[in-house]
Amino acid sequence: MPVPDLKSQFAALIAAPSVSCTQPGWDQSNQAVIDLLATWLGELGFRCEVQQVAPGKANLLATLGSGPGGLVLAGHSDTVPFDAALWKSDPLRLAEADDRWYGLGSCDMKGFFPLVIEAVRALRAQPFRRPLIVLATCDEESSMSGARALAAAGQPLGRAAVIGEPTGLKPIRLHKGVMMERIDILGQSGHSSDPSLGRSALEAMHESIAALVALRGEWQREFHNPLFNVPQPTLNLGCIHGGDNPNRICGQCSLEFDLRPLPGMQPETLRAAIRQRLAPLAERHGVAIDYQPLFPAVPPFEEPAGSDLVRLAERLTGHAAEAVAFGTEAPYLQQLGCETLVLGPGDIACAHQPDEHLELSRIEPTVALLRQLIQHYCLNPADKA
Repeated sequence: MPVPDLKSQFAALIAAPSVSCTQPGWDQSNQAVIDLLATWLGELGFRCEVQQVAPGKANLLATLGSGPGGLVLAGHSDTVPFDAALWKSDPLRLAEADDRWYGLGSCDMKGFFPLVIEAVRALRAQPFRRPLIVLATCDEESSMSGARALAAAGQPLGRAAVIGEPTGLKPIRLHKGVMMERIDILGQSGHSSDPSLGRSALEAMHESIAALVALRGEWQREFHNPLFNVPQPTLNLGCIHGGDNPNRICGQCSLEFDLRPLPGMQPETLRAAIRQRLAPLAERHGVAIDYQPLFPAVPPFEEPAGSDLVRLAERLTGHAAEAVAFGTEAPYLQQLGCETLVLGPGDIACAHQPDEHLELSRIEPTVALLRQLIQHYCLNPADKA
């Protein structure tokens, strides 16, 4: 069957729900999106390999051409959950208004794949001297299990990788890491009239929070990178739950927090420092403190300013490479030997928001940019000899 036109591809992908979420009630399979992409790319001559990551969760590696080197155009096939009542249109149905295409994933980032296909259509008749790999992953918006599985498999990819996350068509060569952590404190409940009858988990958590805030201050004094809008590492106390009644000593308390380290800060080093501060608090309050990550950390990412990919992207876009605070799958592609950059048509300001959209004015420049990247790495590579 022929590959649908660009708008029809957008509509089909948006209509295929693929929410990934740490909450089981929201979490969905991404298989329908993978099947659509595999069908379309297969029609264009790509060899399609589907990597099953977990039940209902899969990655797609679609390859056109063969040999070493080449280019990876990468993105995730999942979306965040959505509040349908807050949307002006159906989030799972493509809508056009105000020179924009609206729909869940239009910006972040299902919409990148039809633009890749559009770029490839006009180039298929030319010989691919180096491979073009289109990569679609699962669960980027939650556990990043798709990218982790890819990195763990260790299969070499291309010489360069571009991840089409929303950057307003500006190249991004650095981002902070993402750590989401949880502290559980188990004390002993008792009647509030006599503190000796229990061990307050809430009071122990009060000191634990003070220890985290003190560590945050130390890290912000020690680490600084002016390339970021927020140049220090951040630590956000996100949510806390504990106790059940004012007249009972709190027997259990939990805290979840978010830590965004700068490049050069190692997640395990940070965790070791936190554990060191918590240990004496547990002994002093006579409570059990369990500290664990909610999921494995996304490492900070930095591609050297002088790398070939960064210099090429800066020349093609006319923008100097920048830094962002949000995390991506870039560190995992780096682990597979790719020079890596984040560069896509959407705007992060409308990602994860009601009425997510892609400006129609971004379509032609993105397709033209992708064709130039494919030309450089796959059709006329500098290493073709």
